[in-house]
Amino acid sequence: MILAPVPRHRTLADETIAHLRAQITSGTWPVGSRIPTEPELVERLGVARNTVREAVRALANTGLVEIRQGSGTYVVATSELACVMQRRFAGTDHAQLNELRAVLESAAAAMAAQRRTAADLRTLDAALARREEAWRSGPLAAFADTDATFHLAVVAAAHNDVLTAIYADLREVIRGAIAAELDAAVGARPHVDHARLVEAIRDRDGEQAAAEAQAHASSWEPGRSTGAQDRPGGPA
Repeated sequence: MILAPVPRHRTLADETIAHLRAQITSGTWPVGSRIPTEPELVERLGVARNTVREAVRALANTGLVEIRQGSGTYVVATSELACVMQRRFAGTDHAQLNELRAVLESAAAAMAAQRRTAADLRTLDAALARREEAWRSGPLAAFADTDATFHLAVVAAAHNDVLTAIYADLREVIRGAIAAELDAAVGARPHVDHARLVEAIRDRDGEQAAAEAQAHASSWEPGRSTGAQDRPGGPA
């Protein structure tokens, strides 16, 4: 006897969940951002308040958002796998995480040097500018975020969808480790220039790009500060 698929009709709540989830996975609502309020979602989506509430609770149950009483609902992960990654590697030794970064980022940088497009270079230049500005004037949390975003842009320029997806799911783990190390340094963490990495990718120099990426990941190891400068306002 051949079993046929059971017909399933998506409910309005399912459609709402899918719509909200798409805003998160696409980056329209980035990690750390507060999503629109319940009344705003009701107005924008044209659905009942109970439907919106059910959808938001469903996303909270999967770990994509966190409901903070009195503050709102915030995006905490870009995918269900990212949620798993955050739970699995919470408290992981940073030296081991840096070794993983060195492997992934150096390979991605080498591929990016060969495969990058003009659009990739514009994205990298913009991401680098935001990172440098955050270092000069932003809070440490903002720098950690822009640094992680820059490295994700490098990985994306490799044009390997599997590698990009895996790295994106690790992004919050990496960002969290960077933020923790910056906090531990009390604002005096040495800053490593990433302009040479971008230039190597621009020049299609895969070997140099890989070496730069490897050096950047290694610079976060305790006691490593080669080629770095202190954050303005921090101890000399």
